[in-house]
Amino acid sequence: MSEAEFFDILRQGLWVSVVISAPILAVALLVGLVVGLFQALTSIQEMTLTFVPKVAAMLAVFWVSMSFMTRNLTSFWSDAVLPMIVGG
Repeated sequence: MSEAEFFDILRQGLWVSVVISAPILAVALLVGLVVGLFQALTSIQEMTLTFVPKVAAMLAVFWVSMSFMTRNLTSFWSDAVLPMIVGG
């Protein structure tokens, strides 16, 4: 395996990790903005008010998108990583 092939696999792996984590991070950002706006409008400064809704939303999105994440990760493994291991 050459250096270029190694870095290509590494680049693909990083991209897969970005694609897999994007739904969870996007929901955390949106929920954080909504809760922050709610706190600013009502002057409620409770620390758990920001944490609990974010975690609940992230768990819900993780549960919904688990098949998408698994499909992307297994296709990366079977299409890119495994042929490199077998081939050389």
